[in-house]
Amino acid sequence: MKLYHHPLSGHSHRAVLFASLLGVPHELVEVDLMAGAHKQPAFLKLNPFGQVPVLEDDGVVIADSNAILVYLAKKADGGEWLPEDPQGAALVQRWLSVAAGEVAYGPAAARLITVFGAKFNPDEVIARAHVLLGRLEAHLSESEWLAGPRPTIADIAVYSYVARAPEGNVDLSGYPGVNAFLARIEALPGFAPFARTAAGLAA
Repeated sequence: MKLYHHPLSGHSHRAVLFASLLGVPHELVEVDLMAGAHKQPAFLKLNPFGQVPVLEDDGVVIADSNAILVYLAKKADGGEWLPEDPQGAALVQRWLSVAAGEVAYGPAAARLITVFGAKFNPDEVIARAHVLLGRLEAHLSESEWLAGPRPTIADIAVYSYVARAPEGNVDLSGYPGVNAFLARIEALPGFAPFARTAAGLAA
């Protein structure tokens, strides 16, 4: 199993983290985004969208971080990380959508400005991040995990960009429930840390 990734990509980290938590043997293949390797024909054959991560598993190619989480959970998990019952599956999907929406357009976008030089409006994306964090804080005041009584791929999908939100000038100090949630994930057996950068509030 090969996992094409970039160490500073939160989307990549989701996949790397989950593979590590599952104990799934895998080879990490770093894609040099700065050199444009993700736009070269060889990589575009794997993912025509030119994005990391991509999972290659014995001829099966899965692009998109959340799709990789689902694939790994279905293949190696037995239902613990991705519930099979309708309500449990729907709760997970709700947070996968948040990861692809509010997380991407809030803390992830804010970090893209400071780490990768993206041309977003800082005030706008930081404000979005705090709206999301407020909602997370409220949810986590009633539950340790996002989609049920135990960790699921929903938690993994949300973790990486929230954990590194300070690199995008998003202050986490006012969200004790969110910080406790991050610490719970970091305490899971097999946890793989996300690379830190000296950017934003983390500089």
